[in-house]
Amino acid sequence: MRGLCPEVRWTAPSKPDVPYLKHADNLIPVEVAQAKEEKRKDDTLYTIEGANSSAKTPLAEPIFLFQSEKLQPDKLQLFKLDIKNGHREVLFSKRKGAMPIRVEVTRLSSDNVFKIEVDEQLAAGEYSLSPEGSNQVFCFEVF
Repeated sequence: MRGLCPEVRWTAPSKPDVPYLKHADNLIPVEVAQAKEEKRKDDTLYTIEGANSSAKTPLAEPIFLFQSEKLQPDKLQLFKLDIKNGHREVLFSKRKGAMPIRVEVTRLSSDNVFKIEVDEQLAAGEYSLSPEGSNQVFCFEVF
C-alpha cells in the first residue's frame, strides 16, 4: 500500500524503484535513463544524453526517498558526472577510476520505503545514482 509513512510522515514515492528528491513536503522524481557503455583500452566510459538533468535541487546534501520493489537501495552508487560535448559522462579507469560518493541508506517503513542521504556536501553539477552492475542511471543536478 502506497501512502503516508507513519514513522516519518512523508508520502511514499508514487513509482517504485525510482529515487525521488525530497524538497520539504514535495517529492521530485529524478531523471531515469540508460547510460551508453564504451570500452576503451583500460577504461570504460559511460555517457548519458543531454548536458543537464531535468531533476534539479539547490540542496548540497540531497535526501532521496526510494520505494524498493526490484532494486536494492543499498546497491545504489552515487557518481559525479562530467559534461562534455553536450552529454554527461563518467570514466572508469584501472589507473584512476571514478570513486562513488558515500551515501547512507535507512529503512523508513515496512512498505520497503528507504531514505538515501548523501554523506558529504556536493558541489554544483550533474550527478547520477546507479545500481551496481547496471547501466540504468538516475540523474539529478545540484545548482
